[in-house]
Amino acid sequence: MAKGSQLSQLKSALSQAGINRQNGRKKKSRPSVEHDKVKKAAKLREIQQKLNPFDVKVTKLKHDVGGRKIKGASGRPAQSKQAGMQQREKTLLKELEDRGRVGGVVDRRFGENDPSLSLEERMLERFTKERQRASKTSAFNLDEGEELTHYGQSLSMLDDFDDIGLLMDEDEEGEGQLDPDTVKRAHFGGFDDDDADEKEDDPARKKTKAEVMAEVIAKSKEHKMRRQSEKEQEENMRHQLDHDFDSLRTLLYASDPSVTGGNFTQPGGVPNTLTLKPADDDDTMDYDKQVRELAFDKRAKPKDRTKTEEELAVEQKEALEKAERQRRLRMLGQGTGESDDEVTGGRKRKRARGGDDLDDDFMEDEPLGGLGPGLGAEVDSEASFENNGEGSGSSHSDEGESEEGGEDDIMGDDGSSNGEASDEEEGEFTEITTERKTVRPSKVSEPPQELPYTFPTPETHDEFLEIIKDIRDDDVPTVVQRIRTLYHKSLAPENNFKLQDLMRVLIDHIIYITSPPTPRMPLLSALVPHLFSLSRSYPIESAEYFAEKLSLMHKNLKRGLATGALKPSSRTWPGFSELTFLRVIGIIWPTSDMHHPVISPARLLMGSYLGLCRVRSFADATSGLFLSSLLLQYESLSKRFVPEAVNFTVNATLHLAPHVFTNTTSLPGTFPCPDFRSELCGPLAINKRAAKDLVFCKPDLHQLMSTQPTEQSKIDALGLALDLIDRFAEMYKALDGFIELYEPILVVMSGLECGELSESVQSRVASLQDKMGRLLRFARQSRKPLLLQAHKPIPIPTYIPKFESSSSSYLRRQDPDQDRNEASKLRYQLKQERKGAIRELRKDAKFLAAAEHKKQAEKDRAYKDRMNKAFNSLEGERAEQKVMERDKAKEKRRGGRK
Repeated sequence: MAKGSQLSQLKSALSQAGINRQNGRKKKSRPSVEHDKVKKAAKLREIQQKLNPFDVKVTKLKHDVGGRKIKGASGRPAQSKQAGMQQREKTLLKELEDRGRVGGVVDRRFGENDPSLSLEERMLERFTKERQRASKTSAFNLDEGEELTHYGQSLSMLDDFDDIGLLMDEDEEGEGQLDPDTVKRAHFGGFDDDDADEKEDDPARKKTKAEVMAEVIAKSKEHKMRRQSEKEQEENMRHQLDHDFDSLRTLLYASDPSVTGGNFTQPGGVPNTLTLKPADDDDTMDYDKQVRELAFDKRAKPKDRTKTEEELAVEQKEALEKAERQRRLRMLGQGTGESDDEVTGGRKRKRARGGDDLDDDFMEDEPLGGLGPGLGAEVDSEASFENNGEGSGSSHSDEGESEEGGEDDIMGDDGSSNGEASDEEEGEFTEITTERKTVRPSKVSEPPQELPYTFPTPETHDEFLEIIKDIRDDDVPTVVQRIRTLYHKSLAPENNFKLQDLMRVLIDHIIYITSPPTPRMPLLSALVPHLFSLSRSYPIESAEYFAEKLSLMHKNLKRGLATGALKPSSRTWPGFSELTFLRVIGIIWPTSDMHHPVISPARLLMGSYLGLCRVRSFADATSGLFLSSLLLQYESLSKRFVPEAVNFTVNATLHLAPHVFTNTTSLPGTFPCPDFRSELCGPLAINKRAAKDLVFCKPDLHQLMSTQPTEQSKIDALGLALDLIDRFAEMYKALDGFIELYEPILVVMSGLECGELSESVQSRVASLQDKMGRLLRFARQSRKPLLLQAHKPIPIPTYIPKFESSSSSYLRRQDPDQDRNEASKLRYQLKQERKGAIRELRKDAKFLAAAEHKKQAEKDRAYKDRMNKAFNSLEGERAEQKVMERDKAKEKRRGGRK
């Protein structure tokens, strides 16, 4: 092709091809012209392709061999793409357009879908329909040349008035009228009778249109008459009700018997409205007027709305202050009638129910019941700690025979600390309570006194003791509840600090009332819900104070260990009040958390007690068993392994029960037992002869820690240790090291000599041995040795070069094995076809997406055009309106009007 610009190249190509204007103007015959047009179009297409070098894509070959033609070396991607687009427009686009269209032929022939008709009946009915259709179309066709007929005869063949049934005789009756027979036959009056006769003769004949219409008209009239009759009945009923309304109105609007002289009153005071004189017609109120009066009648209104927490707090505080004022007036002998009605004889006046008083929690006998606004429900729900033995996410397992009521199983109503022998060391040992006074016994036998309603908020424990100095233990929770109500946090900002002080006072008081010589457990059970509620309201301050107490206990433990763990005078094990404090911590705070500011130090402290302290007496063993039970209930949800608790229970069993082991070397396993067969632990062993008839009883912590050990207390402690071993086995049976942990314990249990004890003790030990054996057997069955991963072996990589006998490219896929060679070719073809199919599917999806987009664009453009047209029309109307308004304004100004 010649060099130069595109225009010069086009001109030279056209001249070389012989396409110019002179050739195009020559006149030739028609067939030669058509042939030249085809050739000319082909030449122009070829020139166009040559002019655009980008239409041709050539693949560069690595090894170009002259004279060899390789398929796919050169191609025209633009033409291929255009051909693909055209093909998809013919196929995919058509399928897309016909996607929602339903094809097929619907057979609408008469009787085709009716299986009850035979073939002859279907053909007959179709023939009838065709004739009827033909008759309808040709009834008024006057171009067919057929003459109109009358009764099958042509009108041209009939003479005027010949044999048509007209009466010509003037003397006959009905002069000037048609014969009835003529009317019946010629005026379509006789067809019904004939059809009726035919119907009687042929009962299976299809009804005519006249018969069908007659039936429809008859049914319509019947329904109309029925509706009219029902309407008349309803009207009669309504009139009867309106008539009877006068008697009802005399009952509703009866006049006052005291004013009306003719009326009298019955003995009960109810006016006898039955004898009222009926009102006159003139006095009868119109129904519509009465309806309007009822519409404007006063509506019922709610008595009171639901009050907010602040309003309830203020109301409770005012009620307590009012009750306190009335109490003081009664004390001075100046009681009012209102106060006498409220309190005299121990009866309290019932207050009216309000919007906040529900049937499920409304207490009529306690106008000041609950803990105040937002507190009564908390105590009701939290008072179940002592009944259910659980709270704050921790499930409290018991130390006795059941899992509930853990405080009653080991913690009795009376108790004392094991620190009686170390009273002379008060200067070295720091008490966890702020005050150590002689505990006053509860005044149950004193006559009841009237309890004040208002109290000052205590800032220290001494102030709280001063407040409840003359108050019985049963009334102390009421005092706390009234203090919380009077100083609710919603009443004043400074009440938050007062309630925080109250919370600290309650913690000190709980430790105080559980201290020797007489712990008061009922009062503890009543105060724990209040402490729980306050700790939930102020968690940070409460956690800090609990942590301070735990830190003080840890310091006391270090002082005791520094003095000497085996000295009887050193206070290492916690006393009754410290154990109760640890139990209260498990009630208030969640024990299943991984890290907790209160539970984590408490768990660490209890582990230190069990791991570092030495057993010197029966009280120490009892304290350790209680600590093990606390750890059991602490870890009941998280199931964390506590080796100190398991180790101590096993050592306690060895201290109490008779066994065959003589020294530490004969003991199985590797768990530490420093006090085994020691001089201090020797008296803890059970005497077989003295305890041969004793059975397990529910242990009492206070009794076990306060009195001298008896054989029954030793049996109870042994039962507690066996129960703890059982529960720890149940909790830790899913551990991977359960076999290594409990195999030595099973050997210890097998070495117990309980043959001379009671049958209940023997059966308990035997059942525990059997259960542990079964758990160990199941653990061995579930344990499987380590195996390699079950997968195909990974080959070792080789770096040996691969040599080929032939390096020719056309022999690359030549395999000596014919079958393997064919399979290789098929796999290669399958791979290529899969890639091509994926490529075509992607192109189809792209084409369909473009078509959908184009279709949506057309819809959007049409919608926009309609909207623009509507807006233009509205704008034009608005412009005309403004022009008219301006013209009117000009006219007004010209006329002198504004």
